[in-house]
Amino acid sequence: MAGECFVKKGSESIIVSLHFMELSMYCPRCQSVLTKKYYKGMMEVDYCPRCRGMWLDFNELDRLEDVVFDQDHFKGSLIHREAPVENRCPVCETPMLEFQYRLYHLKLDACSHKHGFWLDAGEDEHVLEVMRKRKGEIHRKREAEAEWKKVLKGLHEFFRQGM
Repeated sequence: MAGECFVKKGSESIIVSLHFMELSMYCPRCQSVLTKKYYKGMMEVDYCPRCRGMWLDFNELDRLEDVVFDQDHFKGSLIHREAPVENRCPVCETPMLEFQYRLYHLKLDACSHKHGFWLDAGEDEHVLEVMRKRKGEIHRKREAEAEWKKVLKGLHEFFRQGM
């Protein structure tokens, strides 16, 4: 990253070029340096080559879910039963919160300042499986509601004709 700033030296102003080193992010599990990886051809994530976990920026978890189920209004609440953990956010280094993901049997870690989520190796596939399951539940719910609507309509007609 580079930038410029004005510095006053005596009576002259000079432009100073600033070069910033991009700071490395470290794995909250094993403290290895995270590397950039293109995940499933859709987004760049920070990946730990040692423990195979990954850091998803705050909006990237939703993008991951959308691969399977993109109807956000049917997904349900994301975070339940938060508890502090010792792992630190790779962005701001504050302790993260472990939470139960969408009331399923999956616990993920989140930055308390909403920088993102840590997924241990394989948890990305668990997220996708939860979304497949949720999609199936919503489909089943819609079918059951449609059947119930038919039953109620039939009862309505029955009582209307009988009166």
